[in-house]
Amino acid sequence: MTKNLNRRGFLRTSMAGAAGIMAFSPSKMAVPPEIQENDVIYRTLGKTGLKIPVISFGVMRADNPGLCKAAYEKGIKLFDTAHGYQNGNNETMLGNVLKDYPRDSFLLATKIKPVGLDKEGKPTKQTTTDDFLEKFNLSLSRLQMDHVDILYVHSVDNPEVLASKPVLEALKKLKKEGKIRFTGFSTHRNEAAVINAAAEKGKWDAILTSYNFMQTYITDLQKAINKASEAGIGIVAMKTLAGGGFFDKEKTKAINTTAALKWALSNQDITTAIPGMTDFAQLDQNIKMLTNITLTDSERNDLVVPTAESGLYCNGCSTCVSQCSRNLQVPDLMRAYMYAYGYSSTSMAYSLLKEAGVSDNPCGDCCECTIDCIKKFRIREKIADISRLVNVPEDFLT
Repeated sequence: MTKNLNRRGFLRTSMAGAAGIMAFSPSKMAVPPEIQENDVIYRTLGKTGLKIPVISFGVMRADNPGLCKAAYEKGIKLFDTAHGYQNGNNETMLGNVLKDYPRDSFLLATKIKPVGLDKEGKPTKQTTTDDFLEKFNLSLSRLQMDHVDILYVHSVDNPEVLASKPVLEALKKLKKEGKIRFTGFSTHRNEAAVINAAAEKGKWDAILTSYNFMQTYITDLQKAINKASEAGIGIVAMKTLAGGGFFDKEKTKAINTTAALKWALSNQDITTAIPGMTDFAQLDQNIKMLTNITLTDSERNDLVVPTAESGLYCNGCSTCVSQCSRNLQVPDLMRAYMYAYGYSSTSMAYSLLKEAGVSDNPCGDCCECTIDCIKKFRIREKIADISRLVNVPEDFLT
């Protein structure tokens, strides 16, 4: 099968049996069996030995302490945040909640993005140990903790980051000091290549990866995930809702989010998923999956979508970059588009656009778009739509 996989054909094939995506994982004996305690389904995060419920909390967009408290009380154990979320306020909010609970009753993960990565995601001379350590220590202070359970190197798109001496030295120092228990990285694009590289080195404890039913390269990604799992690396799934829960910016075509999460968890190489939750209705819906992740026939059917429905989720394959006469970082722009219209977070979209150094109309002087998108996105139209956000004052963003 190729990366240009027919999505309808894939879904019909992979979901035809009760095992779903498991059909792509012939070697399951290496995966620790899942266990149930008080009906909650737990899986083990690779060689770490951490037993985690299959549903965890992606706190990125949450700003309600009461929601985090309710998640904890309803059985969520792993909370995932990052240094840059909500300009640091996300870590602060989460720390204020978790400080009141016994430290051994929850698991905490945060992420630090190395400074100085170039447009290809490679480390440069500006990538330093000191910067990484300074950011992490600030995160630890915000969280009001003496350690985190998992520290991810944030947004690794190029395997060279995994061998970066400044990054590895920072992780080694923090682990020696007892400030982190386990090391990992997150990856949003070029996932298969990055995960394969990590599996070959075998030095990482955990990987947080995009994983959803809309990815056209799912076969390559699944093989990489299985390889990492067999190497003892724990796998955590993000972006499982394929763009925030809707196929369209108008939010008229909803994705069955329960089905999407169950689909991801039907792969036993996935230890847990971290869906983002912003209200109590979402929490209550996801909590039900702590005890039941079996896809029904109706839910399987909800995930079979027409191939013409491109959705809001960008593959991040980067083939568009070389096709663009302006050499724009199109995947970043498409991700900002998803944040704005799929996640309803213009502030996240704005931050990404600013980081990418995008003007308010980067395609304005182009006569014709030369990009042929694998997902059939109308690239120029989407860029024109999202790039105008850079002129909006930050105070007006949500």
